[in-house]
Amino acid sequence: METLQNNFDFINGEMLLVDKPLGWTSFDVVNSIRSTIKRTYNIKKIKVGHAGTLDPLATGLLIVCTGKFTKQIESFQGLDKVYVGSMFIGATTPSYDKETEVDQTFETENISKNQMLETTKQFIGEIEQTPPVYSAVKIDGKRAFEYARKDNDIKLKSRQVIIHEFLLLNFDLPEVDFMVNCNKGTYIRSLVNDFGKALNNGAYMSSLRRTSIGDYSVSDAYSVEELKESIISQSSGL
Repeated sequence: METLQNNFDFINGEMLLVDKPLGWTSFDVVNSIRSTIKRTYNIKKIKVGHAGTLDPLATGLLIVCTGKFTKQIESFQGLDKVYVGSMFIGATTPSYDKETEVDQTFETENISKNQMLETTKQFIGEIEQTPPVYSAVKIDGKRAFEYARKDNDIKLKSRQVIIHEFLLLNFDLPEVDFMVNCNKGTYIRSLVNDFGKALNNGAYMSSLRRTSIGDYSVSDAYSVEELKESIISQSSGL
């Protein structure tokens, strides 16, 4: 990771690479950075936004823009993304990850390495995918997860997404590590859930980390605390 700079210009605009911690929402990161800037520089209002949501149970690269750079957020959102993660084969959850409890279990003795490798081929290229009901997709002005958490029966529309690569990195059942290179709007949780169905079994995502967005890498990202400390340090040096 590069040394933190000491010449941030948040009003004119900055593009910040942040390594989102586990358990934080993307908006938690934005709000923490925004409040630190406002408090440190005694600014009443400043635009801060992120270019692509990461779920609370995911970590990794989040692009955060400030000031005039928020106008570029849409261009960052359109870039391809790379994820690494793990899935649990032989069970499903309503949220397709560990946020909710297991609701179904399956036997996995008959699943082979070759079967899993062959099944990944079904998900390469342009595919149709339905977002999880536990997601930030909006329905009548509300997030889908708000309905799901109240046990409301909702149905989301499917969408076309593009999977460039879907590689399995190990086969230590029930845990399988993977890498996915995909386009904007892809839900890795849905990909894992659909993969389990294609095996005539079940699967949910047990961990996820976004490693790159376009040419931007998480190896060049700062932690939230590093950014906040740098913001405060720069102010004290003025």
